[in-house]
Amino acid sequence: MPAVEKTARRTVLTVIAAALLPALCAVPASAAVTKGPPKPSAAESPKSPAPKTSKTAKTARSQIGGARLARTGTQVQLGDGAPVLPKDLSGESWIVADAESGDVLASHDAHRRLAPASTLKMLFADTLLPRFPATETHKVLPSDLAGMGEGSSLVGIKENLTYTVRDLWLGVFLRSGNDAVHVLAAMNHGIPKTVRDMQAHADDLQALDTHVVSPDGYDAPGQVSSAYDLTLFARSGLQKKDFRAYCSTATAQFPGAQKKGKKRETFGIQNTNRLLTGADGVSQYKGIAGVKNGNTTHAGATYTAVAERNGHVLLVTVMKPSSTESQAVYKEAARLLDWGFASEGKVTPVGDLVAPASSAAGSSGSGGAAKSGGAAQDGKGGAQATGKGKGATPAPAAAARQGGSSGVGTALAISAGALLLLAAGAFLVNRRWPLPDLVRRFPRR
Repeated sequence: MPAVEKTARRTVLTVIAAALLPALCAVPASAAVTKGPPKPSAAESPKSPAPKTSKTAKTARSQIGGARLARTGTQVQLGDGAPVLPKDLSGESWIVADAESGDVLASHDAHRRLAPASTLKMLFADTLLPRFPATETHKVLPSDLAGMGEGSSLVGIKENLTYTVRDLWLGVFLRSGNDAVHVLAAMNHGIPKTVRDMQAHADDLQALDTHVVSPDGYDAPGQVSSAYDLTLFARSGLQKKDFRAYCSTATAQFPGAQKKGKKRETFGIQNTNRLLTGADGVSQYKGIAGVKNGNTTHAGATYTAVAERNGHVLLVTVMKPSSTESQAVYKEAARLLDWGFASEGKVTPVGDLVAPASSAAGSSGSGGAAKSGGAAQDGKGGAQATGKGKGATPAPAAAARQGGSSGVGTALAISAGALLLLAAGAFLVNRRWPLPDLVRRFPRR
């Protein structure tokens, strides 16, 4: 978009925001967001009991990101030449969003509260990564590994052995190791504090569908998130160099046994993100650069992916596909990515990924309204119905979403280093949200 057009658009948004501000401020917080009791999560272990469901949790929807995202069913507004959405989509909830602008290109029950499984580890990492240098070491105590759920995914950490923080994060991202999560949580003064920290960070990101009970995504009563919230976590995390490096690492060597007088043994680990590695009957996706997958008995499969093609970066989240197709969560995510890249400039956004609430306090940019009007497509590939109304963005989101681009961009590179990466490169991230000047240089696949 030409600079003159961008400036004109921001000026219009400034005038609109100034006119709407008194009305927005007059709306009580309880009216801005409808948030009922969270729906209990799915179990991590086949032996865990199925959680009870909450009728209120099924119906109450957040309107963060625009009114259309709170609707049930598929939301999309196709323009001239836009491809129709793939018909073979079975996820209970999914979203396709532009990582740069935050525009939501299409969604299906984006705010539906579901068990997140290990995709919740994105929030865990985004919360704790800045707190410990990668070179810091920690000797694992027996108490560090206490309380892990039966059947937890593990990377193979042993008590009384020493690991670097980098080792632990590789265990989190590649093997989805609950043992690595518990050790990092112990370093953060325990599980209860870590849960509080994660919830506070989710609240700041305006991930209002998320209720954190366990830091690793293991089954816990009331633990839920949504496709919208998981996408917020990924977008926030991807602004951190270490987060990008870890989530794009395909394989690594992990510390093993330590025998007296000998060099410590290591063993190989591989990322469970199959679109990244091209494993288990799933083809590696062209342009893939992360992020995180999860799978539990009651949650089913969950997955958030980021990919780049021709300078365009997309985020896709798919939760709980019902298809019997092998590795359905990855294949449905790939179809949505394909659709998103083919639809560039041909669809009207149906909502947006909001900025953190805290970003409004330190920014002088003008507020902008979320895009939430347009047509809805039924979940079975039916015809689009035209709609012209735009729903108002809730007050917290309107206050946080910032336009403009006067800040100085900071180059954030995915560092190869000693990691074996399938994705590397660099991109600029504007210091202010919603990242209008993100420049992507993920490698081609």
